Order: sequence, then C-alpha cells, then structure tokens
Amino acid sequence: MNGFHRHPETQAAVLGGFPLSEVFRYQESGGPIYAYDLDGIEAVARAVIGALGERAFVAYAMKANSAGSILRRLASVGAGADVVSGAELTLARRAGIGPRKIVMSGVAKSDAEIDLALSEDIRAIQVESIEELSRIEARARAAGKRGNVSVRINPNVSIDSHAHIATGHDAAKFGIVRDAWPAVLELAVRSSSLCLVGVSAHVGSMLRNFDAYLASAATVCELARAWASHAAPLEFVDFGGGYGIDYGTGEVPPPPHEFAARAKDLLRAQGLGSLELIVEPGRSLVGPFGALVARVIQSKVTHARRWVMINAGMNDMIRPALYGAQHRIEPLERSPEGQSWQVVGPVCESSDDFGRHDLGAEPPEAVVVRDVGAYGFTLASEYNGRPLPTELFLSAGRVVSSSQSPGAEAWIERRLRA
Repeated sequence: MNGFHRHPETQAAVLGGFPLSEVFRYQESGGPIYAYDLDGIEAVARAVIGALGERAFVAYAMKANSAGSILRRLASVGAGADVVSGAELTLARRAGIGPRKIVMSGVAKSDAEIDLALSEDIRAIQVESIEELSRIEARARAAGKRGNVSVRINPNVSIDSHAHIATGHDAAKFGIVRDAWPAVLELAVRSSSLCLVGVSAHVGSMLRNFDAYLASAATVCELARAWASHAAPLEFVDFGGGYGIDYGTGEVPPPPHEFAARAKDLLRAQGLGSLELIVEPGRSLVGPFGALVARVIQSKVTHARRWVMINAGMNDMIRPALYGAQHRIEPLERSPEGQSWQVVGPVCESSDDFGRHDLGAEPPEAVVVRDVGAYGFTLASEYNGRPLPTELFLSAGRVVSSSQSPGAEAWIERRLRA
C-alpha cells in the first residue's frame, strides 16, 4: 500500500509498506529521520502524466524535494524538471533528466546560471522581467547562441493561501505584468539571439480548487494567441503548478491528476490544442509520501500547560514556523487519541512549536510527522549546531537508499575551520 497508513492489528505507523519504527535501525546518528515512499511518488506522477496525454510533460518543481532517488524515479517515468538555480539544473541533468524537459525559473538568475542554461540548451529559460530578457539576450549574443525563452506572466490572480506562497498577484516579485507584454513582443521579434518558445504563469502554492489555476491559465492562453498574431506560434504553454495536498485540516484539494486533466481541457477549449502543455507540480507529487520520525526527549507539565519535547525542531521542518503550517503529529506505534499535548522542538526559539496533537495520556517514545515529503528537508538548516536529518528512501516495503546525517562532529569541525 502506497503512502502513510497504520497496521490493521497493531496500529503502528507504516509508510509504503515499511514499518516506520524500523527507521532507527538504518540511522548512524541520533537525530530525526525523513522517510519517503518512492512507489507512491511514482504512482501519482504516472497519474498526472496519464491525465496530460500526448504533447505534454510534467516539469517537477525540484525545490519541493531535490533528493537524487526521487529525481531518478520521476525521470524514469518521463517527468522533467522546473529548476530555480544552476545547482538544481546540474543535479537534474546528472539525475538523468534530459535538457529538453527542463525549464529554469527564478527572478534573479546570475550570469553564470544563464550561461549554464544556454550551454545545456534547456527547453526554456523562464523570463520574469524585461530587464532579465535583455540580460539573456546579451549573454546569448556573447556566446554566439540563440536562447530559448518563455515569458512568465504575472496574471494578477490572487489565491486563498499564506502570503509567503502566493505569487500571482500584482504586488509579487514574480513574473512580467500584462502592461509590459508589448515591450516583450518588440524585443523578442527584433532579436536574433532570442527565440520566444513559450508563455507561463504560476499563481502560488496550496491551491484548494481549480478556479485561480484556470483563471491564470486562461490569461496564458490569451497571450499565446497574441504572440501568434505577431510571429510564428509558440511551442508550448506552461500553466505552473501549486496543486494542494491534504494536510489533515479538513480541506481536501482535488488530486493532482484532476488539475492536469482540467488544464488539458482548457487548452483544447482555447483552441490551442496543437501547443505542448507543461505543468509544474512539486508538493503534490512528493508531499504525502514523506514522514519525519522523531524521538520524544521528555515531557513538561505545569498547572496550565502540557508539552512534549521531541528531537526534531524548526531547523529540521520549518513550515510551521515559517508559514503557520499544520502537520499531523501522531504516536509512532499507536493511533492518535486521548489527551492533547503541545509538541515543541529543542531549538532555542519560541517559534519552534508544532502545535497541539493528540498523543494520549502518556507521551509515546517516538512520533511521526506526516506529509513532509515537500519543503521539509530542502528547507532544513543546521541552526543551533543541529546536524541535518538522515533521509531514507523506500520501495517495495524496504529501504533502497539513504542519505546519512553528517553528525554533530562534522558541524563542529567545519565551524572551527571558519
């Protein structure tokens, strides 16, 4: 069984057929452990790819989780990548993703990153400002190349999400506003060093319904038709990603393959079915298939409060502190029930707080934090001298690869050399 579930008899936590209580056997240090279900990730990716059909591909948003085991598994079923740095581009290539299935986003690409994208001949550099378009033209001209670019439009579409992950409104730093579209056309038409191959948009993360996504996609289609009236038709449109997942808060978004199917239907309805369609899901492919296992260090009880202190902190999983995100935290070996406890980590910050969770009358020895496959490890840090967590990758109910924590001594030695 893919994803997280509980053993029908013991109620112990299981991920992708692997008993999560066994993760400690595969750990070389004593910190928290991320585990990922590769089979579950592959299954949802196949569903999205199937919903898109021909002349389309998934550009997996690598920032969600850049682990090589995940990238290789996604590449094996035909997924590409949306990258936001030169390092991510190099990692994607080394993980087996072909250059024609890679798009590069980001509002402040360095000259070196632009040069790398040009040299790799990726599908497109996603341009996010007129100034950047001029820079890419200059870098391409200096290299004697013709740069493939896709213009990321800011569709001025707001979404019901945290301010830090809403990107499509007119106050966001992302994308080119509609008023600047004529200047984009002029520069792209007259330049012999640029080839405008696509138009894209991305309104943000944790979409709970189709409305904002399809409104943004309709704007992309409108601009694609406008370009066709000035020059040769584009090669593709990119509707972005941002498909939400179920974090157990009572709001269950549509599954990612339904977003993909709606995107394909819209493209046909807009009369652009001949163009290739790109979508950029990240969270929805990996989020539900990751779990963070942490040991309980101790409890603390006062007349007014009950805390459980675990060995995973905001440095290991920052989403609650950064976004006010809610994740289910449950006993590792039994179902969540009974009394609630305030779950906190060891980091010396009041924001190192994971909220209240039903852990029972007595705290368990270990807990599992659910749905952390996206923006967990990739946002982790070594704050407070805490080493990065260990990662385990699961398939067919067993550990198939791992990335071990460097341990505290490695951090100490590195800081001593600083």
